[in-house]
Amino acid sequence: MLTTLRRQILAVFLLSSILAPLGAMAQDWPSKPIRLVINFAPGSSPDVLGRSVATPLSQALGVPVVVENRSGAGGLIGADLVAKAPGDGYTLLMASGSTMVVVPTLTPKMPYDHNKALVPVAATARLELFLVVRSNSGFNSFADLQKFARANPGKLSYGSPGNGSTPHIGAEMLKNMAGIFALHIPYRGSAPALQDLLAGNIDFFMDPGIATPHIRSGALRLLAVGSTKRSFLYPDTPTLAELGLKGYDGGSTHSFYAPAGTPQPVIDRLNSEINRILVTPAVTQIIRGLGAEPTPMSPAQLTALNAADTSRFANIIKQQGIRAE
Repeated sequence: MLTTLRRQILAVFLLSSILAPLGAMAQDWPSKPIRLVINFAPGSSPDVLGRSVATPLSQALGVPVVVENRSGAGGLIGADLVAKAPGDGYTLLMASGSTMVVVPTLTPKMPYDHNKALVPVAATARLELFLVVRSNSGFNSFADLQKFARANPGKLSYGSPGNGSTPHIGAEMLKNMAGIFALHIPYRGSAPALQDLLAGNIDFFMDPGIATPHIRSGALRLLAVGSTKRSFLYPDTPTLAELGLKGYDGGSTHSFYAPAGTPQPVIDRLNSEINRILVTPAVTQIIRGLGAEPTPMSPAQLTALNAADTSRFANIIKQQGIRAE
């Protein structure tokens, strides 16, 4: 009986000795600048969202939030950097939805343990896809694009933020469901792809929301929305599902993550602050400018959403025979 009691006391002591430093660290946090790694290039939708949150988050926490863009490999370069960083609350990842729910399905050997190395902190927005072409392209509708592509296989090309990105998979979904072929040109972010579309180097782009100013200026023409419902920004533009691609849904959620081992009180504080920031007028306006809405949620809700999206995209990738290039 005494031995059992001593074991219980020892177990409590050991647990307390482990948790005490974590609790003290969480109370002292933050005491130095926080590094925010964005895993796509400047001007991309993850970059726009990450930077829109970084400044007010810095103000709320009282320390600088230093943004660092690490693009490439469908977001894996930036994600790997954070996955292997100390879980001390001073390194965060702003990741595209595709990095978390598409890339792992397409990547035979991930550079980190996708299920354990990164923990959800907070969602930002659900990004939809918008099929855009240059206004002088001669394509006035999706039907025009589809007709030309079928009559001229291999003559069209499209850009994406990189292999395994949601715009890449979204375009491959479109190709397979519409029965057309177009050459994929991967870039290190959505902004470079958009610039090449404007320059006439590619023919179309599944825009994750950054092309709005060019659509409004008339430089680009929006042919269709790649979501389950029409966009509030373009209520007169039909969805691809309405145009015959039944069940088409290319949406995913851009979110913040932290290295495994980050104290739960730190994650809870970050989640609370980011959720509050998302619904402030200034940040909401930026998010809506991407054709999206703020999506404040708990880490558990984000985990469940990612699981559902992973399953949906994995099924699409398998059914359509999509491969990483």
